[in-house]
Amino acid sequence: MSLQRPTKNSNKEHLYIKMKLLQNRPSRTNFADKTLLSSKNLRYLLLLWLSLSLYLLFTSLFSPSNPPLKPTLHSSATASRALIEATTAFASPPLRIYVYDLPPTFNADWLSNPRCATHLFGSEVAIHRALLRSPVRTTDPSLADFFFVPVYVACNFSTSNGFPSLGHARRSLSSAVHRISSEMPFWNRTRGSDHVFVASHDYGACFHAMEDVAVAEGVPEFLRRSVMLQTFGVNRRHPCQDVEHVLIPPYVVPETVRPLSEFSPARRRDIFAFFRGKMEVHPKNISGRVYSRGVRTEILKRYGNDRRFRLKRQRYDGYQSEIERSTFCLCPLGWAPWSPRLVESVALGCVPVIIADDIRLPFPETVRWPEISLSLRESDVRSLARVLERVAATNLSAIQRNLWDPAVRRALLFNDEVRYGDATWHVLEALHRKLRRRRSTTDTWR
Repeated sequence: MSLQRPTKNSNKEHLYIKMKLLQNRPSRTNFADKTLLSSKNLRYLLLLWLSLSLYLLFTSLFSPSNPPLKPTLHSSATASRALIEATTAFASPPLRIYVYDLPPTFNADWLSNPRCATHLFGSEVAIHRALLRSPVRTTDPSLADFFFVPVYVACNFSTSNGFPSLGHARRSLSSAVHRISSEMPFWNRTRGSDHVFVASHDYGACFHAMEDVAVAEGVPEFLRRSVMLQTFGVNRRHPCQDVEHVLIPPYVVPETVRPLSEFSPARRRDIFAFFRGKMEVHPKNISGRVYSRGVRTEILKRYGNDRRFRLKRQRYDGYQSEIERSTFCLCPLGWAPWSPRLVESVALGCVPVIIADDIRLPFPETVRWPEISLSLRESDVRSLARVLERVAATNLSAIQRNLWDPAVRRALLFNDEVRYGDATWHVLEALHRKLRRRRSTTDTWR
């Protein structure tokens, strides 16, 4: 359609059309006659309005309602609006969590090593801190729906390679359970079924870093009825998830994955595929176990000389900047299926390429993993380059748009205070669902 200057004839035509419309319009007097209400109808409507107003007034004054959640805070500060919003979903019926005050040998003493709170297993520290400040916390255990037992088991970095040693885990957990069960009645009341622990290391509730040993030892008997918050999860039967549990993401320090600039579809990423981490040239170590089931070695062998792939084995503290520059970030399994690269990639807008058979991923209700990531079977690594090329030529833009949703990044990060939609918020939401199921059934709570 184009705009033209009206001509003399067009003005006459416009005037003629306007006059015709005015002739067809009903007169003001006729319109008023047709729409004016009679006094009888007016009195009827006024009476109806008065009756409805009185009904709504008395209903609001005398109808029963659920009492609002009255949070008990760890500090004397008033709960911030963000904290209140973060727990809105748990207010009716209210969710209340009691946090045991254990001696510092079980938790705080481990913080003398700063890595304890920043390592990939650091969610055990972050969740504890967030619950202490959360409005769902109650200092009256008789009101609690769940009991949080803050035992840090992944903070022992005494091994020569710098990874946590879990040899003390079962002993520490057993000691903590003995203490709380002998001093307070709540563990014995339910045999620990409403008690919550964090198992943030490789094979979760089995409390061992090597899968064969973890499977052989299984979940400690005294914890089999409790709720475990664990990073380990697979889509098949496995002894280490044969317990009531909530799957949580690995820990990444939020400040390290704040993007340097806002994401946008037009943002340039000059690295096609990226991975930095342990890649063994000969993956079979002295214990006879094969690291990463040989997947990382295969990636290095096939794509180490491919200029499209940036593969680095050396540690580099600023590697998050490399993630920001990358289109695809490889997330192959290590000893366990999961990796902190899952969180780092999503947080920095790099499409995660998950290479770990049967892996189960956290918070699928919010993080729609099939829409923001690629999954490749371990046996298909030889086809990796071809798969990435095909995606880059077809639906990469759609995946990136889904990946840039702030709610997705927020759901995978833990904070020292519960924030609406963050990882601890999703943990509380999962516990609240368990609470509703418990309240709706007469079965024994496990």
